[in-house]
Amino acid sequence: MLKIENISFRIGGKALFESGTAMIPHGHKVGIVGRNGIGKSTLFNLIRGESQLESGSISVPSKSKIGSMAQEAPATDKNLIETVVEYDKERHNLLEESKRVVDPSRVSEIQLRLADIESHTAEPRASSILKGLGFNSEAQLRATKTFSGGWRMRVALAGLLFSQPDILLLDEPTNFLDLEGVFWLQRFLSKYPHSAIIISHDRDLLNRSVNSILHINNKSLRLYSGNFDIFDKQRRENLRHQAAAAKKQDERIKHMQKYVDRFRYQATKAKQAQSRLKMIEKMEPIAIEDASRIVRFTFPEPENLSPPLITLENVTVGYNGNAILSKLNLRLDQDDRIALIGANGEGKSTFAKLISKQLVAMAGEMRSQSKIRIGYFAQHQIEDLSPNETSLEHLKPHFPNDPPSKLRSRLSGFGIDSEIADNTVNTLSGGQKARLSLLLATIHSPHILILDEPTNHLDMESREALIRALANYSGAVIIISHDLHLLSLTANKLWLINKGKLEEYPNDLNHYREFLLNQRGNLHPQQTNIKPKKHIVKKNQKNLKYQSEIDRSEKRIEQIEEMLLQIDDHLSNPLIYEQHNKDRLEKLQKKRLEIKNALKKAELLWDKAILDHQNFKNSK
Repeated sequence: MLKIENISFRIGGKALFESGTAMIPHGHKVGIVGRNGIGKSTLFNLIRGESQLESGSISVPSKSKIGSMAQEAPATDKNLIETVVEYDKERHNLLEESKRVVDPSRVSEIQLRLADIESHTAEPRASSILKGLGFNSEAQLRATKTFSGGWRMRVALAGLLFSQPDILLLDEPTNFLDLEGVFWLQRFLSKYPHSAIIISHDRDLLNRSVNSILHINNKSLRLYSGNFDIFDKQRRENLRHQAAAAKKQDERIKHMQKYVDRFRYQATKAKQAQSRLKMIEKMEPIAIEDASRIVRFTFPEPENLSPPLITLENVTVGYNGNAILSKLNLRLDQDDRIALIGANGEGKSTFAKLISKQLVAMAGEMRSQSKIRIGYFAQHQIEDLSPNETSLEHLKPHFPNDPPSKLRSRLSGFGIDSEIADNTVNTLSGGQKARLSLLLATIHSPHILILDEPTNHLDMESREALIRALANYSGAVIIISHDLHLLSLTANKLWLINKGKLEEYPNDLNHYREFLLNQRGNLHPQQTNIKPKKHIVKKNQKNLKYQSEIDRSEKRIEQIEEMLLQIDDHLSNPLIYEQHNKDRLEKLQKKRLEIKNALKKAELLWDKAILDHQNFKNSK
């Protein structure tokens, strides 16, 4: 169990936690939710021991391994499978030790442990995880250094998942994944055999992958049972009760205050009036959870244009003469809400740039209405904002004749309030920058709004506000996103980009999810049967303990025998006995002897497990 007890912590004088407490049982999948800047990532730092608590404690079970992803995988010459398997430090260290150890007893221990963690299946397991995250067989054999930083982040995630820490910490793991990778990760996490704690604003991930929600609010921690929807329903009910109790308290205070005001100077009533006054002073106000914060987006409405807005006929588009998409034949109308789906690298952003006229067709014909206006939001635009200019200064060139009050009103319509309108962009949070970029993208009432991963920096409330704004928007929308909740509530059509082609997907997102999972495979951690180093078993479960040890011993023997078969297979090759393979032959023969000794020890342990179980049954 992970125990967080009465923790207090502050940064720069600002209190993030005050007497925060939560108990997370082993094996639980927990989603951490709360507004941006409220302390979610800080809690991870505290769990890892990277920051010092002011008071309280955080304790983890003895010898538990905590795993989190700090950065992208290093750009080395090793291929992806080699890179991923090295994330299992125990396996790596055991293999390195086995190369130099000479003590027979220690050799047997190493071989037994390697069998327990199924070392010989490491590469297939790594390959399966990489496939799930979007790397095909060919990509897995490429050097890690040939991939961009975003793809190496996926490799790092694959390595972390492969290493199977006892407590897995994931901070917004879907931000650098495509929709297809998110589908796979959801299922993987739901079957993860150890504890997983996930910071996320992805509602669908929190519904499919966790069984508890840890809510951070008002410097406190509260653990809810169930997925996000269950938490959200319970929280809203709590808010209604809090509001009702606060209203009742307020009415009571007003009633007592009237009595005080009326009778405090009358001799016969003064004592009662003073008593009520003291009651008012001592009455602690009921704190209503600050969850009703209004986040809003106000998209300006475009005038209607005659359909179609855009028509493509046999269009080919790409870069430097290299086609990315070809033979595009489609039309786009003002009431279309398109979810653009397909794996990263297939051409979704290329298509968005074509529609927004940032790219010109290499072949074919693209026709559009002469008065059409197109708004385009992409992740990189947040970084393109001028860091030393304020939000007001970004807006002023678009409306040079507007007074500051009207500019502030426009900013307020996107949740950028007066207190931050004069702050320079480099002091804004990621969510505030995203809202400013969305405002700039929609500022001239576009007939087509293209949104490329609009939610990466938005918290839960801002995502819901974006969904509401899109529901009221009367223009066409093209969305590229890994947020299934957003897509399911806003899109009325799915356009799939695959292998240079674009076509309408005939089914819904759930069907596409199952289709992708079948394509990418479904290897889960529990299928690997990796055993922990130590079992903690209650006294009334002794029979289960003995049976478990028998099963474990039998599995260990099977794994060692399989390793022995692999060695014998190599030794059966006549080429191994040629002179130039002498060193290789000696290593194989030495390894075979080590494995044979490990097998003998495993069989002795199996005999002991059988005997212990029999003795236990006879003693009952």
